[in-house]
Amino acid sequence: MPRAIDQALQLIRENRPESTDRALALLQSTVYSFSMKVCGHRQDAEDTMQDVLLKSIPYLAKFDSPQALTVWLYKVARNQCVSSHRGKKFSRAKNLSLDELMPDSIELRQLLLRETPGPEDTLLNSESAEQLKQAIMAVPMQYRLVLVLHDMEDLSTKDVAQIMDLRAGTVRVRLHRARLSLRRELTRLPKGGGKVTFTLHASVEEPHPPACRRCFVALSDFMDGVIDNSVRDEMDRHLHDCEPCQVLLASLKGAVAQCHSYRPDYDSDRAAELRRDLLPKYQQAVTAPGKI
Repeated sequence: MPRAIDQALQLIRENRPESTDRALALLQSTVYSFSMKVCGHRQDAEDTMQDVLLKSIPYLAKFDSPQALTVWLYKVARNQCVSSHRGKKFSRAKNLSLDELMPDSIELRQLLLRETPGPEDTLLNSESAEQLKQAIMAVPMQYRLVLVLHDMEDLSTKDVAQIMDLRAGTVRVRLHRARLSLRRELTRLPKGGGKVTFTLHASVEEPHPPACRRCFVALSDFMDGVIDNSVRDEMDRHLHDCEPCQVLLASLKGAVAQCHSYRPDYDSDRAAELRRDLLPKYQQAVTAPGKI
């Protein structure tokens, strides 16, 4: 759970103007960051931030737990992002199959032969951050939302399920496919403007061994430690002996590590200007409920 929301709720309970301003600043930053990761456009992110905070004002003082505020805030932000004008072109439903996300033998050879640092070894500079943003935006919306909430906003599977109105098992399935899609997109993106050095194929020259396929299906659960002990032990043994699966796991971990390190730029002056309009509305909501 984002620490900023817990801090914001504590500040709101102090019931002082300066504390309320700091609380709104924390919530602004949280909603803006989430919206940028999902929508990819500054204007959409700023509009979402403003709309979500305006909707939250009558309710902020009524929340008695950070978890409840977290779920409510992200659910409202999610709905706003999905309905945003620019976001609509990304919102077409597209199902991702594991077969299309499983790397073929050509890509596996490239991964095995790669000498340059993998994503996990690279700090995000402006160029790599832009590449990550492109890769995230290429992930279909229903998968992207789960990826952002879980791997970029550090929410639990349970919280993501509540925000998305999904079962926890469905969240885990979408998360794995979102990570695989992101990993594929990051691998496809050229470095430094050069040409892509290999092509992914829908079919492969050689079928993947059954043990590799079983490993591939469970990689995210294995990474997150939410896997049965018997399956984990089987995967440990397989990974010990299978170099292609070792490299694929490292590549997937690297993609997730980039997600964790991504921080969209935030215009603090513009945010302060917006808060100057929000603070009186919040104070009015507290003193005269229902009259905003």
